[in-house]
Order: sequence, then structure tokens, then C-alpha cells
Amino acid sequence: MKTFLIHPALLIASVSMPAVAQHHVHSDGHHAASAEHSPYAGMQSRPIKALSEQQINGLRSGKGMAMAMPAELNGYPGPLHVLELAPKIKLSDDQVALTKKLYSEMQAEAKAAGEKVIEAERELDSLFAHKKASAETVAVAVSRAANEQGKLREIHLRYHLRMIDALTPEQIASYNKLRGY
Repeated sequence: MKTFLIHPALLIASVSMPAVAQHHVHSDGHHAASAEHSPYAGMQSRPIKALSEQQINGLRSGKGMAMAMPAELNGYPGPLHVLELAPKIKLSDDQVALTKKLYSEMQAEAKAAGEKVIEAERELDSLFAHKKASAETVAVAVSRAANEQGKLREIHLRYHLRMIDALTPEQIASYNKLRGY
């Protein structure tokens, strides 16, 4: 029997996105499901049970979906938000061009990686749907899903790192203030 080790950060990444889709609370604080129904009721008809349509669309469109929060909230601006704030943080024309280039590169990489996350989740779902799940097949599928999710997250974080080199300390401070940090 093979043993598969999963890096804790990848495991957390793989379960954090599906978990978000599974918790529904009304604005009054009560859970959406009644006492007779699971909070998962209705999700059984999803093509990929662990991913909502919104999550699939986000993965396909290269959205960050809070994957770069450690960078963003610790003073490492992201390309999209830098472009949104370009006039207010006084980007030069060269900085705007570089940021657009970085954003475009990030989007291309993130979209491709997002498709891999979707496919890995589809394969995991398929194991259960076709009653082929075993401890070993699930371990392999979960490891793959976690790995693909980790790669996608790394892409988003890497582009936050690249933005640090493109901005002045004053622009970063202005960005953080405008973003409310």
C-alpha cells in the first residue's frame, strides 16, 4: 500500500474553497436549511459537488477568490487593484504598461491553472459518483486537487510579489490606505 503525504498548506487550500460554497446563512443569522434538511440539500445536482457555479466561473476567469490574502493584507498589492487605483496612486505610463502586462500574464496562468483545479475536483467527484472511491483512489485524487489548488494560489501570490518591484514605497502606502488597510 502506498502512503501519500499532503503538505498541510495544500490540504487547507483544497478544502477551503469547497467549504465556502457549502455554508449558507441568511442575513438574520439563521442557517438556510430547515431542521429536516442538510445545509447541502440541493447541491447534489451540481456537476461537481464541491464547486458552485460561481466558483467554477471564478476559476475559469482567473479571479483571485481571496487566494492572495496573505500578500494583499500584508502590503503586497495585486495587479488588478493597482490598475483600478492607477490614477490615485499616481502610476507612471511605464508602470501602467508593466502592470497591464503582469495582469495579463497572471490571468493567462490563472485561467489555465483554474481549469486544472476544476478537472481535479471533477475526477474526485467522479470517484464517488461511479462508486469507485477507495482509500487509495481518494488519497490520490485529493492530493491532486490540493496540488492544483496550491499551484493556482501560488500564481496569484507570485504576481503580488512582482508588483512590489513595480511600485514605489509611497505608491504602496497610498494603495494600502485607499484599500482600507
